[in-house]
Amino acid sequence: MLNRFREKLVPITTLIGNNFGSLGLSPTFWSMIAFAFAILSSIFFGLSNFLSEQGIVFPSQIFASIMLLISGFFDIVDGSVARVSKRSTSRGAFLDSNFDKISEALIFIGIAIGGLSSPILAMIALSTSILVSYIRARAESLGIELKGVGIGERAERLLILSICGLIPISGSIQWGIIIIIILSSFSFIQRFWFVLKRI
Repeated sequence: MLNRFREKLVPITTLIGNNFGSLGLSPTFWSMIAFAFAILSSIFFGLSNFLSEQGIVFPSQIFASIMLLISGFFDIVDGSVARVSKRSTSRGAFLDSNFDKISEALIFIGIAIGGLSSPILAMIALSTSILVSYIRARAESLGIELKGVGIGERAERLLILSICGLIPISGSIQWGIIIIIILSSFSFIQRFWFVLKRI
């Protein structure tokens, strides 16, 4: 859904691509920066329970959510730089896709370890998220484009987690996890039916 909205922001993302592209750094570099912030986010999510038990007052959840938003920003940067500089490569796309999946898995694992959500719910959220991504990859291998199909794509999932993480209320992340499970499950069904009708 956000991918459709992103098309309306082409002038802004082009500006971002021009500005960051002028630094002469490759799109893969920015993918790695996004990946690094996602790792930091997962670490701070994972530290939530430990810091609380040690009596350390630190807004780990909020800090993790900010790191996740920054990661999402650089995820936009790498695509914008690749498009503007025409430096998009199969190798870069392969790395970016894998960085995305690894970082998403780490974030859900961090949330479970940090006691911010039921581990079972975090596992279900990760599983349904992977299914949404897998069905797109499988469909594209059959020549069926699924970009923009479904309301629970990766951008939406991470934005939901970030927003919920910024809400200083106990259990806010778990509610975000539940929303992700619902949206991801619905998106999988949407995509499954979409592909099935076209095969």
